[in-house]
Amino acid sequence: MAARRHDFDVIIVGGGMVGACLAALLARDERLAAWRVAVIDPSAPRVPRDGVVDLRVSALSRASERILRHAGAWAAISPYACPYSGMVVWDAAGRLDGRDALRFSAAETGEPNLGYIADNLRVQWALHESPHVGAVTQLRAGLEGLEFDEESVRVTLSDGRRYACALVVGADGGQSRTRELCGIGRAGWSYHQSAVVAHLRTERPHRDTAWQRFLPDGPLAFLPLRDGRVSLVWTTTTEDAETLQALEPAAFARRVTEASDRVLGAVELDSGRAGLPLALWHSREYVRPRLALVGDAAHTIHPLAGQGVNLGFLDAASLVQVLADTVGAGDDPFEARGLRRYERWRRSENALMLGVTDTINQLFTQKTVAVTGARRLGMALVAAQPLARRALVQRALGLSGDLPAIVTRPGWEP
Repeated sequence: MAARRHDFDVIIVGGGMVGACLAALLARDERLAAWRVAVIDPSAPRVPRDGVVDLRVSALSRASERILRHAGAWAAISPYACPYSGMVVWDAAGRLDGRDALRFSAAETGEPNLGYIADNLRVQWALHESPHVGAVTQLRAGLEGLEFDEESVRVTLSDGRRYACALVVGADGGQSRTRELCGIGRAGWSYHQSAVVAHLRTERPHRDTAWQRFLPDGPLAFLPLRDGRVSLVWTTTTEDAETLQALEPAAFARRVTEASDRVLGAVELDSGRAGLPLALWHSREYVRPRLALVGDAAHTIHPLAGQGVNLGFLDAASLVQVLADTVGAGDDPFEARGLRRYERWRRSENALMLGVTDTINQLFTQKTVAVTGARRLGMALVAAQPLARRALVQRALGLSGDLPAIVTRPGWEP
């Protein structure tokens, strides 16, 4: 346990979904009940408005649902999240009704659904409003400096305030100021792709199904929303993404209608549009003495499998479990030895998912006849194997691999 001369036991840099989740989980764990936790973020979360769905949405896995329940946020999220029970994936070189089209169903897995499509803004707000975070201190400023010694971290804020803590956690996204100040490098690359996001009204109902068509420059996905619309995530070249955002709404709708193979009929733009540049990055280190990185500060991933924030929530739950277990064993939870258990655990799991999504993206953007044929053959083989489909669904649900206890143990609900 940290000495009382520290202002806080843990300071989390970044109050987005992953940082807010980490704060709620730390506050919820009885073994860490005496810890003082603070979150650094210059902006308070925006209050979501009824009937308004933010452009940024996430496909929340079963593991994330369980983590969010444990964090005390799910009750505020579920009335607005759209459960989806099916997913259809097909290649633009094939047909929607072809034998190589992949169809996933919750009925095949014994699960009530395959996950939920939820508004990022609402998830963040629900976590900040969790009953477990009442004692968490919110520091409204940016991070300016970090100084480490053997017993503490001195944190300097952009407004000049300084605090001492026993552990600082970087949850401040892909352009992490925490990682930068610590001089931690990362490996990876830009995809020279962007994801164009928007909300659409469709001629035919989405049937609580997620639809994804792989085009030569990247996948186009329709994610079902609770109000009957779909959220578009269209990955394409950076140049084409800029063109799509500049089109008049009617011309944009025509492009999307044709690119989607008219799977839901004609579409109509029903929101603004945004373009999000895509990259793969993996931090060379997740931890140092008195330092840990979680979420996009540690890894960024291609969105085609919808795993970005799900990996971040698993990071948060795993880190809290490691800290609490270390305290329970009577050891110092802030030293490198204990923290490296978290790094070994999550780095290997995240590297697997980063590798899978990168391979899929590379495979589907290859335009040669040989690769296209091999790709379609592989999809046809998976489509014909229920066990293979089930294994893929279990991974997407976050129910396979090395998981934290709040995801796997019976009676995980609060």
